[in-house]
Amino acid sequence: MSRHANGAGLAAARHLGPFRGMPVWLRAITAVVALVLVAGLAFAGFWFFRLQNNISKAPLNAGGEGTESPVSDATGRMQILILGSDTRDGKNSEYGTADDSTGYGKSDVMMLMDISEDNKRVNVISFPRDLLVDIPECKDRKTNKVYPARTGVMINEAMSEAGIGCAVDTVNKITGMQVDHFMMADFNAVKELSNAVGGVDVCISDAVYDPDSRLRLPAGTSAVQGEMALAFLRTRHAFADGGDLGRIRAQQGFLSSLTRKIKDEGTLSDPAKMLKIADVVTQNLTVDDGLASIPTLLTIGNRLKDIDTGKVAFVAVPTTPAPVDPNRLVIAEPAGAQLFSALRKNVDLTDPTAPTTPSPAETAAPSAAPTETASPVPAYNKAIQPVTVANGSGVAGRAQELVQALVSGGFTQTSQFQAQPIAKTAVYYGNGFADVATDVAAMLGIPATLMIPAPGVTGVQVYVGSDFTTGTTFGTASGTGAAALPQDIVNQTAGDKVCQQANPALIVR
Repeated sequence: MSRHANGAGLAAARHLGPFRGMPVWLRAITAVVALVLVAGLAFAGFWFFRLQNNISKAPLNAGGEGTESPVSDATGRMQILILGSDTRDGKNSEYGTADDSTGYGKSDVMMLMDISEDNKRVNVISFPRDLLVDIPECKDRKTNKVYPARTGVMINEAMSEAGIGCAVDTVNKITGMQVDHFMMADFNAVKELSNAVGGVDVCISDAVYDPDSRLRLPAGTSAVQGEMALAFLRTRHAFADGGDLGRIRAQQGFLSSLTRKIKDEGTLSDPAKMLKIADVVTQNLTVDDGLASIPTLLTIGNRLKDIDTGKVAFVAVPTTPAPVDPNRLVIAEPAGAQLFSALRKNVDLTDPTAPTTPSPAETAAPSAAPTETASPVPAYNKAIQPVTVANGSGVAGRAQELVQALVSGGFTQTSQFQAQPIAKTAVYYGNGFADVATDVAAMLGIPATLMIPAPGVTGVQVYVGSDFTTGTTFGTASGTGAAALPQDIVNQTAGDKVCQQANPALIVR
């Protein structure tokens, strides 16, 4: 019995091993380190679950499913649609009643963020809320109710009936691209984010007061946060001529300043600051299912942290007053199609002459227009295809000559109009008219490299430039380049400090 008891004591000592022989100070340090590790894991777990539970999510599409494979969040080119909701629910009720924001609400802000595959460039394309567009058929994934396609509707109404996915499908239709993710924030997000970063510097040419948004600022630079930051982004009358385009430029200026502040202060590399901002943002954010995880959001944030602010380009979709209502806008052609074509080709908007890596869809186009005799018999009736000739050649009556050539070739449903002068001829075509455009281009000898998909165009439009002023066959020497980008398409980069022009009607002394 005595040996048994002694053996048990020895076994216990052997089990404790080296820890029993540790000095007291070393054992204390080991215990503290263990506690720190446990506390650190608990802290990380707390924040992970807190942030994850903050996020709201919704379906990416409303019927217009993507045709491309899902993009890698860590690598690969990515498009994210950023929306600002005008919902009056919850904390947003002070900005109006529920009647001011029916259904899912309207998009008070709509921007498409395009991140390059090499993480060296970002394009931010703004769509005016007053832009008239065609909205495709959309299905509300919650109720399964299908809403028919609509024509000539303000773009900010796209998500009001069938949800955010309908706004995504609408942008896909307009641009010919495929949105990979979306992020939607409400009024409260702007206030809390501006508070979290300690204010955002904005500049205006003159002291201004807008009674509608309650924006009141002195001339020069001011740091805005909370309600004043929201007023700066929401005001519809304080800038330029009081229209939507002045508002867009102010929003782009705000985001540029916010970008510089976050990068200059090292926020993206400071865990404490990032947690504070992440907590604010996720509490007021709705994203698609593919983006609804903290690791994914961190991955995308990591992609953005080292981008040169001079390569963050802010662009507004080119527009012109709508023929049906001068208070509304439509996409200006050919500028709009040129912009979307450049985006699809991954052109550096801050340096359009830089080498590009064309997308598979662009490189699949034939290098030269096939001759009419080599083309197969069209699987359509030429006589009913809408073909328009826009005369931007600078030569009066130029379109008539080309219309006659098209009619002689069987395209009898033609029309013409005088257009803004351009340097390069191009053939723009709407959805489903690629084969018609190919035959029209071949008939006029226009190379396939000058054929540009333009979802906003009905049928085919031959936009004649100053490089095609005579004859009915395009010169081969002048037609080898791609359509140029509109001049000054980039409003500013995130590296530019821009002072907004105040609306003279709201300047105060």
